[in-house]
Amino acid sequence: MATYPHGLRCRLVRSPEATPSGRHVLGRVAFLGHHSAPAVRAGASEIGIHLVGAEVERVTEVWETDSPVVSGMYQDLAYAHDGEYLFCAGQVPEGGSYREPVRNAYRAAFDLIGKLDYPHVMRIWHFIGDINRANADGMEIYRDFCLGRAEAVDHHLGRAGDMPAATGIGALGGGISWYLLASRSGRVRNLENPLQVPAPSYPHLYGPRPPKFARATSFSPPGIDGAGDLFVAGTASILGHETVHAGDIAKQCDVTLGNMAMVMSRENLLAHGIDDGRTLKDLRFVKVYVRRAEDLPVVRAACAAAFSDTAEIVYFTVDICRSDLLVEIEGIAPYPRS
Repeated sequence: MATYPHGLRCRLVRSPEATPSGRHVLGRVAFLGHHSAPAVRAGASEIGIHLVGAEVERVTEVWETDSPVVSGMYQDLAYAHDGEYLFCAGQVPEGGSYREPVRNAYRAAFDLIGKLDYPHVMRIWHFIGDINRANADGMEIYRDFCLGRAEAVDHHLGRAGDMPAATGIGALGGGISWYLLASRSGRVRNLENPLQVPAPSYPHLYGPRPPKFARATSFSPPGIDGAGDLFVAGTASILGHETVHAGDIAKQCDVTLGNMAMVMSRENLLAHGIDDGRTLKDLRFVKVYVRRAEDLPVVRAACAAAFSDTAEIVYFTVDICRSDLLVEIEGIAPYPRS
């Protein structure tokens, strides 16, 4: 269980019969053997994402708050907010091309964020079916997705628009499922990794428009000028802009964890004007995505050595955004409390 400013909490539920926490629910993300459309149920936003096979235990990521929640639907988006935090989920149906529907979905989300006045987007997750396959026009689906996203960001934020930490990972079903967290107040600072080229600056060999995301995002609650919650984006075995150690899962794990450690380090946070520093042991909620099921023992061993015994870690066997990447890891390090 991880706690965030103003009582926001992420809870991992491994059983549908789990005892309710007694708090207000903003959003539920169910990792299932099938997709389910965004909806409002029991006053909360909810989405089901096809990320596990029939033999794998289902888990649900639950975002909770201390404050009463208002929920609703807006242009096929399911949302809930409590006056300080907004959770929003959407889904793009399977199709031959994703550029236009992704652009439209992002525009709807930007419109909703503006209408409800939650201007600080802290974190975005995307789950993309057939992520490495070609679309109807021969473009890789991930690149097709990145093109639509970039055009929506251009429209609302300008070509140099700053985007937060994000994950873009494969899913076992078609279409694209996604969700985000935003805040009404506080301060968002997006972070880069000195070992990596910023994703928006990738060369054209990775597609007509590069991915739009930061390597991590620090969110400081109102009244806190320095350290905040640290959201580490989906991270992989990339140095500069190139994949390293193709085919070697152990070495890819080492580089991935090294990249995460660098972006969280005091050296890097100070370079971004934040008087703070974290280590991998500070991560409390970690998702690990592994391309090949046979690599899971190696990845589990690396994660057990790197992360705290108190971290909640979940593993999924899905494709990664580049066909030569074997593992991707993300995590959240909550604001330190006495």
